[in-house]
Amino acid sequence: MRPSPRVEDLLRELAPQVLGALVRRYGHFDACEDAVQEALLAAALQWPEQGRPANPRAWLVTVASRRLTDQLRSDESRRRREDVTAAREPADELLAAGPDAAAPVDRDDTLTLLFLCCHPALTPASQVALTLRAVGGLTTAEIARAFLVPEATMAQRISRAKQRIKAAGTTFEMPPESERDARLRVVLHVLYLIFNEGYTTSSGPELQRSDLTAEAIRLTRAVHRQLPDDGEVAGLLALMLLSDARRPARTGPTGELIPLAEQDRSLWDRRSIAEGVEVITRALATTRLGPYQLQAAIAAVHDEASRAEDTDWPQILGLYDLLDKVAPSPVVTLNRAVAVAMVRGPQAGLDLLAELDADDRMAGSHRLVSVRAHLLEMAGDTEAAVAGYRDAARRTTSLPEQRHLEARARRLTDR
Repeated sequence: MRPSPRVEDLLRELAPQVLGALVRRYGHFDACEDAVQEALLAAALQWPEQGRPANPRAWLVTVASRRLTDQLRSDESRRRREDVTAAREPADELLAAGPDAAAPVDRDDTLTLLFLCCHPALTPASQVALTLRAVGGLTTAEIARAFLVPEATMAQRISRAKQRIKAAGTTFEMPPESERDARLRVVLHVLYLIFNEGYTTSSGPELQRSDLTAEAIRLTRAVHRQLPDDGEVAGLLALMLLSDARRPARTGPTGELIPLAEQDRSLWDRRSIAEGVEVITRALATTRLGPYQLQAAIAAVHDEASRAEDTDWPQILGLYDLLDKVAPSPVVTLNRAVAVAMVRGPQAGLDLLAELDADDRMAGSHRLVSVRAHLLEMAGDTEAAVAGYRDAARRTTSLPEQRHLEARARRLTDR
């Protein structure tokens, strides 16, 4: 029996808080996660029939703690009897309290858990996978499907990530002040990667995965609640909201990709746009400027244009020029080239793109090839644009993008 959407949403929201409470109290990341999953399953089965408890979080913490201490007792009884006592003592207080008792710790450990999952000992791919599993509450099968790998492969990746955290001797606590800013940037980058994978999937038949974008937004909201004065957290949240607002218009009836300039803007989510604009406006006015804020400001300029031809390209170019100074990267140069072309003409954009040809980070990138083809089309070089679109279509692993690029080439040849 599947729980109602409201129960499912609540369980997903509470999952990292419950896991954080258990890991901080008992350690044993692996065992705690298994216990929390069992508690979530019990809630999904019982709450729709028996009613939601007065304190859902405390109920989950208590049930998960029972599962955990039972398992620890069983495991330790086969090893060292003295450790059984240590595992039993904190549990007995909790078991006596009952499932509706107050949670042993009231604070929300989501941010601490995110820091743990984004430990620098892990690869970016492992950080993403572990974050989705432990903090996002997605099953291993769901994560595997999102990244188009076998479930066994994803299970191994997550297991290795946990082992690396254990080997690093990490304790469940916020990193020291000297490391906190750097570690927070890693957390934000992981959330950004999750959102981007959902917004434009790197491979497969679907252009976007709304479950991943929704999860990235939910987790970024959680971080923003705990760090409301951090400008980059606010910037990332605003960027996600402003970008995701266009989702209903990004695909056509058969799933085909519709580029920004051709989208039906009446389909955009105006509530998300309004919230995103409010968040980024407040951040720009009160905090130190950062790259996520600048990207959100660019997204806001696009979203506030009622028609594509009303887009304030000079303002967007100015923001990209600033972003290029604050956080230069090949992707920034790629996007800036489009803004340059819109303001100064396609040849100026093509000249800027030429700087990326020798950049190893862009080698084989279908995006560089497709942007160049677009600017060549703007410049009137139809033959070169067709060749570029076809080359980009061969390079991408996303079927919707491939079909879109092939359609652009056909449209030019049919003129």
